[in-house]
Amino acid sequence: MLVCRGVSIGYDNRTAVKDVSFDLAQGDYLCVVGENGSGKSTLMKGLLGLLRLSSGRVEYQGVRRTEIGYLPQQTVIQKDFPASVFEVVLSGCLNRRGLLSFYSRRDKERARSNMERLEIGDQGRASYRELSGGQQQRVLLARALCATEKLVMLDEPVSGLDPMMAQQMYHLLEKLNREGGVTIVMISHDIKSAVRYGNKILHLQVSPCFFGATSEYARTEVYRKMTGDDGNV
Repeated sequence: MLVCRGVSIGYDNRTAVKDVSFDLAQGDYLCVVGENGSGKSTLMKGLLGLLRLSSGRVEYQGVRRTEIGYLPQQTVIQKDFPASVFEVVLSGCLNRRGLLSFYSRRDKERARSNMERLEIGDQGRASYRELSGGQQQRVLLARALCATEKLVMLDEPVSGLDPMMAQQMYHLLEKLNREGGVTIVMISHDIKSAVRYGNKILHLQVSPCFFGATSEYARTEVYRKMTGDDGNV
């Protein structure tokens, strides 16, 4: 589904991502991990075409960039967005509209279906900015799913959530991946959860220091240094 070859990205006279290569198949669950400043968010924006590549190439097979669901890190302004839950979720259909300036009945049905899927079907009229952080993330994930049935990219989707809400989000993503067949690329600072839920790991330190199966990653020295774990998954 996704081929990344020799990708480097630079800005402000520095290299943020250097020589990254990996492949993803349909149904994969890739977790991108690494310390702050290691290039994780920059790489994701490059994959999405939001940042220009300095070198390398990114190719998608069977999915267009307009069919990728994207859940970025939330800003304070986004958390206070004055709209209803249904309006926020429905806006995920915008890329599908093309030149059309209105939402179709099918778009609205798609939005309601994804709200039900994420257990927020009864909150369509609620104010988005009055929801808890965990509920807001469900709304944004439902919005991302309105753009795609194939591939979702998420930038630290549990950041700022309490442990219970974080586990609920992980379980929702696991269900989408395993039961819905949605390919997931997720940036995470929680390495142990990344190994638990993902099937592939990309560990960045500007350049990749590991890409492969989670079971292999959990036996590496870099995993032990980052987690203090003995590698038993």
